[in-house]
Amino acid sequence: MDDIAHFIAGEPYYGEGDRSGPVFNPSDGSTLYQCRYASTSTLDHAVEVAIEAGRGWANASQARRLAVIFAMRQLVIDNSDELARLIGREHGKTIADAKGEIHRGLEALEFATNAAQVTKGEYSYNVSGGIDAFSIRQPVGIVGCIAPFNFPAMVPLMMTAMAIACGNAVILKPSERVPGAAAFIGDLWRQAGLPDGVWNAVNGDKEVVDAMLEHPRIAAISFVGSTRIGEYIYHRGCAHNKRVAAYTGGKNHMVVMADADLEQAASAFVSAAYGSSSQRCMAVSLLVAVGDDTAEQLRSLIVPKIEALHIGAYDDPKADFGAVITADAKRTVEQAISDAVAAGAELVIDGRGFAVPGLERGFFTGATLLDRITTDMDFWKTEIFGPARGIVRAQDLDEAIAITNAHEYGNGAVIFTQNGHTAHRFVTEVEAGMLGVNVPVPVPVGHHNFGGLRRSKFGDAHMYGPDAARFYTKIKSISQRWPVRTQSTIPLSLAFPSNH
Repeated sequence: MDDIAHFIAGEPYYGEGDRSGPVFNPSDGSTLYQCRYASTSTLDHAVEVAIEAGRGWANASQARRLAVIFAMRQLVIDNSDELARLIGREHGKTIADAKGEIHRGLEALEFATNAAQVTKGEYSYNVSGGIDAFSIRQPVGIVGCIAPFNFPAMVPLMMTAMAIACGNAVILKPSERVPGAAAFIGDLWRQAGLPDGVWNAVNGDKEVVDAMLEHPRIAAISFVGSTRIGEYIYHRGCAHNKRVAAYTGGKNHMVVMADADLEQAASAFVSAAYGSSSQRCMAVSLLVAVGDDTAEQLRSLIVPKIEALHIGAYDDPKADFGAVITADAKRTVEQAISDAVAAGAELVIDGRGFAVPGLERGFFTGATLLDRITTDMDFWKTEIFGPARGIVRAQDLDEAIAITNAHEYGNGAVIFTQNGHTAHRFVTEVEAGMLGVNVPVPVPVGHHNFGGLRRSKFGDAHMYGPDAARFYTKIKSISQRWPVRTQSTIPLSLAFPSNH
C-alpha cells in the first residue's frame, strides 16, 4: 500500500516529514493508503516552483493559454471513466454521481475558454489634452485553493480553470480524505501542455492551510467547506493582506405551495435531498410544506420513493447513493437523528443502523425522514452532511419565507408553485444566493456566478462565472499621453490637474 504524494512541478513529490493520515474506501471501510501531509517546507518548495513557472505563464499569449484549456477539456472527457472510479473509491459516491460532478467541472473549463473576453479592459480616447485612459487586467500571481471532500474533481476544476486561463499559478490543497483526484487532474494538466509548476497540489491538514494563509507570495485564497472553517480562513487570510473567497455551509429550504404539482415536487425533493448521501452544500435539507394538507399529501408521496431507494457500494450500478465519507460522519448523522427525536420531531423513516449485506464495515447510513421540525431544534439549525432530511410545516407563504430567512445560512432556496406572483415574491424576498423556481438544485451553469449570501459566503467574489475572472486578476488603470515635441516653454503649474 503506497502513500499518495503531493503533485509539484509536474510530478509526484514526497517531501519531508512523517505526518500522514488514512484514506478510506467508504464502501467497505478499508484503508486504501496513507496520504502524506505537507510540512511548511513542502509548501515553500511548491511556492518557489509556482513563482518560477508562473512568471512565464503570466506572459504567455492568450492563444497559448486557450489551447491548453481546450486540450484539458478533451482530456477530462477522455479520462472521465477512470476519474469517476477514482472518485467513487475514495468518496463513496456512485459512478453515475461522480460522472455528474465531472460534467459540471467541464462547464468551468468551457467558460474558462472565454477568459480573453471577460478580462478585456476599457479604453477612453482623449479624456483631456491628448490623454487616453485605459485599463488592463493581469493575473494576481499565485492562487491557493482549498477544496472540500464532497466534490474531489468538480470543485478543484471550478476553482482553478479560470485562475489558470487568466495566467496565474495554482497551489491546490485537496481534502486529505480524497487526494487521488487532485493528483490525477494535475497529470491531465501536464498532458494538456500546461508548463510544469503552474498547477500544483499539496496534501495536508490545518498545518499546511495556515502556511498557505500566511505565505507572503500567495496572493489569493479560494475555499469551499464548512462555515466554521471558512470564516476562520477568511479572517486569517485577510489579516495577511490576501483576497479571500470562502464558500461555506448551507441549510437549503424547499418551499412547496398547495398549487404545485405535488408528484413532481416529491420526486424533486427525494433526488435533491438524498443524492450523494446528502453530502452536498446545495442539497435540499428541509421541505417547507405550506399548509397541513400539503404536508400530508407530500409525505404520502415521498415515503414510498425513499423506501424504494437502493443504497450500495460506489461501483454498484443499481445504487442510488452510497456511503458517507467516514465512520465519524456516520456517527454524527445518526446522533443528529437521535437528538431530533428527543427534541420532539416525528421519525417517519429511520435510517440508523443501516448496513449493506457483505459490506458491514462500510460507512453507510440509510435515508431518514423526520416530520414536524421546528426552528428551535438543532436539526433545523445545523447543516447535516448525511441522508437525514426533515419536513417543516408553514401555514402560508409569509411564514415559509420567514422560516427560510430566519436561518443563518443563505446558500440556496427553492419554491415549487404554479403561481407567478408567488414565485416573484419568493425570489425577491428570500435572502439566498442561488434560488430555484420548480428547480430542486439551483446550481447555476458555468457562465453564471456561484455563491451564497449571509454566512454561506465570506468575501464578495463568486466561484465561477464572470466574477471568477475578476477575482483572479488585478486591474491597472493607465493614463497615457504622447505629446508632440515643441520648442516653446510649457508653463509650470502646481495646481491639482483638471480634465477641463
